[in-house]
Amino acid sequence: MPKPGELTFVAPRGAARPPRHLADLTPAERREAVAGAGEKPFRAKQLSQHYFSRLAHDPAQWTDIPAAAREKLAAELLPDLMSVVRHISCDEGMTRKTLWKLHDGTLVESVLMRYPDRVTMCISSQAGCGMNCPFCATGQAGLDRNLSTAEIVHQIVDGVRALRDGEVPGAGGQAEGAAGTPARLSNIVFMGMGEPLANYKRVVGAIRRLTDPEPDGLGLSQRGITVSTVGLVPAMLRFADEGFKCRLAVSLHAPDDELRDTLVPVNTRWKVREVLDAAWEYAAKSSRRVSIEYALIKDINDQAWRADLLGRLLKGRPVHVNLIPLNPTPGSKWTASRPEDEAAFVQALQAHGVPVTVRDTRGQEIDGACGQLAATER
Repeated sequence: MPKPGELTFVAPRGAARPPRHLADLTPAERREAVAGAGEKPFRAKQLSQHYFSRLAHDPAQWTDIPAAAREKLAAELLPDLMSVVRHISCDEGMTRKTLWKLHDGTLVESVLMRYPDRVTMCISSQAGCGMNCPFCATGQAGLDRNLSTAEIVHQIVDGVRALRDGEVPGAGGQAEGAAGTPARLSNIVFMGMGEPLANYKRVVGAIRRLTDPEPDGLGLSQRGITVSTVGLVPAMLRFADEGFKCRLAVSLHAPDDELRDTLVPVNTRWKVREVLDAAWEYAAKSSRRVSIEYALIKDINDQAWRADLLGRLLKGRPVHVNLIPLNPTPGSKWTASRPEDEAAFVQALQAHGVPVTVRDTRGQEIDGACGQLAATER
């Protein structure tokens, strides 16, 4: 049952549920599932090692499991969830967008980005998005369905495998790994398609799979995971009680309710101050600084008085502002702010002592930047 005030989304009638997968299950549930398939429960740990640690998804590689059991266990716990439709790259191959087709034909996208000092992967938690923000291509497409925990996790597992296998060119520095070893994934951002906290249970399950020690999970650091939200206040407060050390990113985009009601329609339900109060609650319980995401839109939200208001709202708080020059989307009437207005906005925030950076537009030319993911086969 959803908790009071929590948004829920229902899959379209007739939509098939994704098949059960190892990554959907806790270690205890995996043992039960393996026993239910007529195999010894310890095989669950072997399967986890192959999926999370060895990235060996072909049953023929599972030489520690009897041949007669491999196909049965694969069918029961490691079914094919999704397939790659295509990869598109830019930045000399160091930014790669992947279009996935899920088991029911649904399309989603993820983006892997290599930098000199880190590797970041932007993943989707829903197919489409139900938040209806007018400047975002994903939001304008509407919501198809929630992704399962395993569908979320598999995007990262595939990214880790791609790095191991050298499919994404290196950029030098720490991201290259020591002594020629494969680069490691540094950061995961739930900023792809969908509103993560609208798919709460599965996103939390995915975070646990990603950060559980090997072989139960990928063994990644919670501190390297960022979860974005447009401001679903009850879910934000619930997330604060999970005990995670992830970073919370709030897609604010306006400091005043009048404009934010238009840019982020969920603001008609939970106002700016309610959203920020929930963010400060998360910061207090996680001891992590909150990120405020703010897409700068020419003559819409980039005025000096709005920069000053934002600065006054955030002054003295554990926060960092990411200003995002609006990325173009098909048919949009809006565009990025003028350079001089962007610079003035930065200076106004700094005058209040608020840390701020302007995010780069990685992936823009392949429609892989913030707000551009639309998952089409064109």
